[in-house]
Amino acid sequence: MSVQLKNYHAADTMGRSMPELVVKVYDGAIGSLHQAREYYRAEKLQAGYESMEKVKKFIVHLYTTLDEEKGGEIAEKLAKIYVYIMEQINIIQATKDLKMIDDAIEILNNVRDGWVQLVENVNLDKSKEKESNSEQPTRSLSLSV
Repeated sequence: MSVQLKNYHAADTMGRSMPELVVKVYDGAIGSLHQAREYYRAEKLQAGYESMEKVKKFIVHLYTTLDEEKGGEIAEKLAKIYVYIMEQINIIQATKDLKMIDDAIEILNNVRDGWVQLVENVNLDKSKEKESNSEQPTRSLSLSV
């Protein structure tokens, strides 16, 4: 990866909330699945395999960064989804089954939508907090000596 691209990726992630970063990881996985489907459809098997390997990296990252202590039942369910997707990726790599790729995309899109909703809720809460802080009268203090 070029230095400029690395710098772009670093700048793109700075200042983002954790849920926003999670959405980016989902976008990477889903995008790589779309790529793999196109490669397999064009019978570019090695390129399809490499795209599926990228998907694995994204899913492993999602799985290994789960916080089961904070996430509780939701984290447990996400872990099961990630394990299922990894199993499907292995089958896809062996069979080149385009329908299975579409199914994996659908599952990841559904979970991604939940994260997007979380991002929207967090951003809404932040904007409401800013509004309430700006509505409070400011006090001034004047001293005379």
